[in-house]
Amino acid sequence: MKWIIFVCLFALALSKPAYEPINLFYHERVGIPKAAAIKRSEESSDFSGSRIVGGTPATLSDSPWFAGLILYMRSGATSVCGSSLLSNTRILTAAHCWWDGRSAAREAVIVLGSLTLFTGGVRRGTAFAEMYPGYDPRTLHNDIAVLSIGFIGFNNDIRPIGLPSGPDLDNDFFGAVAQISGYGRHGDLYGLPTDQRLHVVNLTVIANEYCQVFFAPSVVVPSRLCTLDTRRGTCGGDDGGALVTRNMVIGVASFTSVAGCDRNFPVGFSRVTSFVSWINAQL
Repeated sequence: MKWIIFVCLFALALSKPAYEPINLFYHERVGIPKAAAIKRSEESSDFSGSRIVGGTPATLSDSPWFAGLILYMRSGATSVCGSSLLSNTRILTAAHCWWDGRSAAREAVIVLGSLTLFTGGVRRGTAFAEMYPGYDPRTLHNDIAVLSIGFIGFNNDIRPIGLPSGPDLDNDFFGAVAQISGYGRHGDLYGLPTDQRLHVVNLTVIANEYCQVFFAPSVVVPSRLCTLDTRRGTCGGDDGGALVTRNMVIGVASFTSVAGCDRNFPVGFSRVTSFVSWINAQL
């Protein structure tokens, strides 16, 4: 009888899905080394590659709401994320860009209207970040934050992105093609060209049930949104960026697989419709 029980338990263990782990502790693993690489690239004027996986070079009119984040950490290091402009004084990003459970930012510089991160554009400093009260850096659940900045005027290159409203609050956006921009790296090989200029890519939203084939259901909760495209997605340095369709932000870049960003795994976003009321309260 004991042998039968052992065999049954062994068979159950074999049948249990082997879920893909997600990246945690973003800054030391990704953001800090990427900020250094992007800065070196800009200083050397090495503009021959891309960052967003499978993307193309952007123009300012492609995503005038995009804001680069240069984060000055309490450790003294410099890190990088993406974000999006919501109003003249508010920026939307991922909570882990401000605090990933191990590394915390003390202040940030928001870069608007620029194809480059460390030079050009309109810049505002801030030390004011409001993270969603239920944010958990151990799971990246509720990975949303709003930053307060000094007043920014709008023009052709700097404009806010809208939030879902009305019927779209009940939209799961399954099958939607949405755009994301970023300065993040092109792929997992560090020898790739290091052009740090802004790039943009279109991504396809998949059902959460399909995303759960790759990541555990405890990771892909209802307040998540996933995309999956062949060799297209976000990569190191793109976290916090806005996934946009029909001139509204539907996702905030939250996580990729630990296996890498060009291995054809889904990309995880915070589903903005789950947080609209809270976000509006911060505006």
